[in-house]
Order: sequence, then C-alpha cells, then structure tokens
Amino acid sequence: MKFRVGHGYDVHRYAEGRKLILGGVDVPYEKGLDGHSDADVVVHAIMDSLLGAAALGDIGQHFPDNDEKYKGADSLKLLTAVSGMIRNSGYEIGNIDATIIAQEPKLRRFIDDMRENIAAAMKTDISSVSIKATTEEKLGFTGKLEGVSAHSVCLIYKE
Repeated sequence: MKFRVGHGYDVHRYAEGRKLILGGVDVPYEKGLDGHSDADVVVHAIMDSLLGAAALGDIGQHFPDNDEKYKGADSLKLLTAVSGMIRNSGYEIGNIDATIIAQEPKLRRFIDDMRENIAAAMKTDISSVSIKATTEEKLGFTGKLEGVSAHSVCLIYKE
C-alpha cells in the first residue's frame, strides 16, 4: 500500500454582513468570514491538505478567487470536486483531522454537524473525519477576534 500525508491551512478575516459558515454549518454569530466563496475556512484547509497529499496543487489553482464562477461558492461542493480529483488520481481518502482556531463563537455544539457535512461531501464515513476547535487564549489575530483559521492533516492511500 502507498500512503501520502497532506497538510492544509487557511485563514479568513471577520466581515460584517456575511454568514459564518464552518464545515458547511451556518453558525449563528454577529459576523461572518470575508472571502470570494462562502469563506468556509475549515473546508478550505481540508481541500488543501487533500490536494497537497496527492501533489495536485492547491485550491487557488483549481478554484481561483478571481474567477466569477466561484463567487459565493458552496465550499462543500468544491470539496466534493476535490475528493473526485483524489480518487481520479488512484487514491482513497483515509482520514481527515482538522482544527478550527477561533476565540468566538464556541463551536462544540456544531462539530458533529460539520463532520457529517464534510464526510457526505467526500463520500466517506463520518468516522474518517475529525474536527476540533480551540481558542488562542486571546493571543494573535484569532484571539483578538479579527478572524478564524484552520489546519487540516489528511492521509490518502493507494492499494
């Protein structure tokens, strides 16, 4: 068996008048995240980890933020496309382990729905998707409520 590991990172600043979408969940909060698409920072990190593991570039290469067809795009649909690219390269998705870094809002009650959405978009079992959330103890840009970031690590494999 051939194994590959990938890491992804994404960050978006808070913006007034936008929804806060994380893992495909509309999280109630006073601000959303700024971005060309829905700015789903955790799904973007997952896509980059998958693309990196398969040496297929990054999300900016496949879904450029200057292309109007991706304006307001649903990141879960983009994740479905990325999962297809991974499988078309001969790999299967082993697992995803992602961490969302946000001082606010508290995300624990939304995690299971995020896992479900992400697993469905990748056409994999929910047991293969781990999502965690943490704060930065009021340090850095996330701690100062300027935005949200996310990291993702994935394992893909070929028989």
